[in-house]
Amino acid sequence: MLLFWSIFCKFGITFATNEIMKKLRYLLVFALLTTVSSVAQEINWVTFEEALKLQKEKPKKIMMDVYTNWCGPCKMLDRNTFQNKDVADYVNEHYYAVKFNAEGNDKVTYEGKTFTNKSYKPELANRRNGVHELTRHLKVSAYPTIVFFDEEGKVLTPLRGYQKPQQIELYLKLFKNDEHKNMTSQEDFNAYYTAFEPKFQG
Repeated sequence: MLLFWSIFCKFGITFATNEIMKKLRYLLVFALLTTVSSVAQEINWVTFEEALKLQKEKPKKIMMDVYTNWCGPCKMLDRNTFQNKDVADYVNEHYYAVKFNAEGNDKVTYEGKTFTNKSYKPELANRRNGVHELTRHLKVSAYPTIVFFDEEGKVLTPLRGYQKPQQIELYLKLFKNDEHKNMTSQEDFNAYYTAFEPKFQG
């Protein structure tokens, strides 16, 4: 009996361990597939100058995410809204998407002028830093702000604050369909807002 018990313990534990390892392998594969799937939903970001160049080849409006490295709501916008499949698909099809660090150190040429950040300090890269000249030019004073541009690179409007998928959907479709051109008052926008039926999941 003792011999049987020792044989069972030896091979029984091995069998149990093999079953656990198989399950762990399945979980790992599932996790990897899920990760790949979520990466596939990302927006195709380009620089502002690249977007302006692309507009000349194929006219589209520009959606610019003006963010900072220290901004919590900016990270939420990335994680919850820009990773949303409906948002990513719509933006990739109808817009050139730009990420612009409002306190970064990039040199940007726009409308014949070169914008820099003379107050930038490398040691503050992930903390509050000097404000970029382009940020001031676009009249951005809060983060995140999404700035929409028309097909010729002219500013349409800045949209301040964190936006959920269905909130940003309204503006993405408003500008894509040129509905804003029919609006001459706050009442016109309010009527559009009230009648709007969101389709994005989120």
